[in-house]
Amino acid sequence: MGAVVAAVIAIAAVVLGWITIEMACKPCLETGRRAMDRALDPNYDPDSPTNATTTNGASTTEPLLGDLSASTAPPAKAI
Repeated sequence: MGAVVAAVIAIAAVVLGWITIEMACKPCLETGRRAMDRALDPNYDPDSPTNATTTNGASTTEPLLGDLSASTAPPAKAI
């Protein structure tokens, strides 16, 4: 009976450890899994211009900063 209890405790510890690592490293694991899914997808072409997007959906060919001269924000007041 003692061996069964020890085995159940060990399995529970492994499961809780796995859940802890999944929660702590979630952003890294998600990007890694997306990269593996993309790498293993036979229909994915990294050289295709239609696939040139970042993780937030923005195109990699558009500039990072837009036209700053056409800003609609009012000028800041001096203190």
